[in-house]
Amino acid sequence: MHYEVYSKDMLSSTTRAFGSPLRYVQGQGEFDRLPLYTAPYGNACVIIDGFLYQDLNARLEKAYAESDAKFVSISFNGECCEEEVERIGKIARENGAAVIVGAGGGKTMDTAKICADEMGLPVIIAPSSASTDAPVSEIAVVYKPDGEYIGSRKMKKNADLVLVDTEIIVKAPRRLFVAGMGDALATWLEAQACECSDSPNYIGSGMRRCKAGMAIAKASWDILFEDGEKALMALDSGVVTEAFENVVEANTLLSGLGFLNTGLATAHGIHSGLTVLPETHKYLHGEKVAFGIVCQMVLENTPAETVDKVMRFMVAIGLPVTLADLGIAAERDKVMAIAEKTANGPLIHQEPFAVTTERVYGAIIAADALGRKYKGL
Repeated sequence: MHYEVYSKDMLSSTTRAFGSPLRYVQGQGEFDRLPLYTAPYGNACVIIDGFLYQDLNARLEKAYAESDAKFVSISFNGECCEEEVERIGKIARENGAAVIVGAGGGKTMDTAKICADEMGLPVIIAPSSASTDAPVSEIAVVYKPDGEYIGSRKMKKNADLVLVDTEIIVKAPRRLFVAGMGDALATWLEAQACECSDSPNYIGSGMRRCKAGMAIAKASWDILFEDGEKALMALDSGVVTEAFENVVEANTLLSGLGFLNTGLATAHGIHSGLTVLPETHKYLHGEKVAFGIVCQMVLENTPAETVDKVMRFMVAIGLPVTLADLGIAAERDKVMAIAEKTANGPLIHQEPFAVTTERVYGAIIAADALGRKYKGL
């Protein structure tokens, strides 16, 4: 497998670029219409998250029984690794698959992306929660069978279809939805940092951002503040409302297109730094990014009005804003370890100013104090 390494350098070209999935479809009951979407390609190989296999496979059997389209389903083993890709690829070839479908969480979707990429087949991504913007990305994260992180791999293209069934999404745990909001909240803040430093986006080998990418990132931000709390009330009530649909779109499509086409910065850099501590591994991607947002605002000295707006929102919906929220003791050695890993990574250097380990350390300590203030601690 080939793992992508992105350039840390500022751009010397003025070429702009925009990338996206071929199609995006979102609505209640759309997963049951999968045969309509796979039929034009031929036989489908559907990789289903092991936790969801029984329920989703039963729905597929019913849907395909009423269609001329054919499918084979595979229960995902739980890790996006070379061995799993090889296992699924073998089954797909034996069944004459003409399209690969990934239904479930991030690792299931990433495995589907890699299988389709290696086989030269179209891929359909059907997320089971709105916890991440990974469905619209052509990037897959690869691990060893024991779960150890290896690196990121970039596909030759984005998905042919991202199929989001909000009937499934509304049944997913609240924590996943909130984490997705944390990930999406970072998109506009990081987009502005990358625009100021003229850092590359994630299209091709990295190019300048189009105005469309910036507009989409801002739209994600606006929807979260307008509909975020209303969407959570709908989720808690187990119903799909217009506000809920809007936030699902913000978490998935808008945030995904936003980061792909504008770039990442401190919020995701801090996320990577946090992973150096084993106690953070049980926390979700968007939860760690959320604390990274607080750190980015401190590092950039974001205007007080924006800081207040963001902090109040994050506390209201239950996102982590302190070290303790992520199970981390505010000890110098631990914070310095986070700072060193962050400063040694590329993302924080997308900021439009020089960043040192000491500066990151100070931002983390101050961010923790800011979070405690807003939580009334």
